[in-house]
Amino acid sequence: MSAYTKWVACWGNATSIKDQTEGMYAKDLTLRYPIELCFSGSHLRFHFSNLTGTEPVSFTANVSNTTSDGRTILPSTLQKITVNGSDVIRLEAGQAELESDAILFPGKRGDKIAVSMYLEGFTQLNAAVLVKGPLSNGFYTYGNYADQAVLPTELTWKTNWFYFLNTVDSFTEEKNRALVCFGDSITAQDWPDYLTLRCKAEEHENVSIIRRAVCGTRILRQYDCVRYAAYGIKGETRFPIEMNVAGADAVLIQHGINDIIHPVGVEVNEFRPMSDLPTTEEMIRGYREFYIRKARDLGLSVWGGTLLPIYGWRTYAEFREVLKNDFNRWLRTTDELDGCVDFDKAICDPSDNRKFADGCDAGDHLHPSALGYRRMAECVPEILLQPAQTK
Repeated sequence: MSAYTKWVACWGNATSIKDQTEGMYAKDLTLRYPIELCFSGSHLRFHFSNLTGTEPVSFTANVSNTTSDGRTILPSTLQKITVNGSDVIRLEAGQAELESDAILFPGKRGDKIAVSMYLEGFTQLNAAVLVKGPLSNGFYTYGNYADQAVLPTELTWKTNWFYFLNTVDSFTEEKNRALVCFGDSITAQDWPDYLTLRCKAEEHENVSIIRRAVCGTRILRQYDCVRYAAYGIKGETRFPIEMNVAGADAVLIQHGINDIIHPVGVEVNEFRPMSDLPTTEEMIRGYREFYIRKARDLGLSVWGGTLLPIYGWRTYAEFREVLKNDFNRWLRTTDELDGCVDFDKAICDPSDNRKFADGCDAGDHLHPSALGYRRMAECVPEILLQPAQTK
């Protein structure tokens, strides 16, 4: 009898709206995304999305083992990714998810693979997500090099935009499980990668860290304008889509700071009226209705992550500080959550908790530095990193 019994997501990101620029199409372009497997398994399958696309897109894709640099694959291991037996992956406009056929691709924990995609014809690049961190990088190359061992240096450059591909599943052991990290730019940056590295270092071998994060998003509002479209769809819409994660049994949510810091008044910015500023009660109600209740319906345990310091950010004001602190107080004390991860306490200045601790501020007084992100990863409790059967 096989040791492998179920599908579990082993890598994943959200899908949102690409920055709106003058150039929104690609032609004759190769994308290559290196991924390290966190589980041993027998098969792989892939999820693609054109959630925010307004036109159908078509491309071909393959998977292969790769060397440590991620640019160089082993062609002898290459397999085409198919959907219903077809080599062409077609996503309709607005299609939230498309699941590939399962591929026999035996792999061990720590193996490195690459998903290579070739966009032959004019392809709208509207469905993507921007993520950063030590494990999050990709490459684009002009021309069709998807099945080539090495991407040519003179035609290749790095990208942190992940187009269409949003999840990789492994058919793996029963004890393996996924922890979903849901949020905004704080989570779209480094701490989920550092949490993955922590799991590796501490031999938490049975959990994957699946990032569902979009820069700029809010719980209660979204921007329907070109200027801020990349700030993504609101939490109410995002959450049910992004919780489609095989093998997930818990979600850690760190979301809400943009609801607090974005509104500035139409006299300053016509797209950011002060009427968008929520009350603490409205934020809690949205968090409860859009996140906690929906997560419970999906059988997920729900953990909240406190919001981080904002003192010195360009829209900082005392009323925003009060709102943030009131919301954090609810996260720390409510019995509606299974637990609270106190990110704020982990990286704030102990002598002035409005501010980041020394070395933890990236410089804009909103996003942490690498040290700050590492501290966030370190404060996640071990109960969230345990094998499925012992939780």
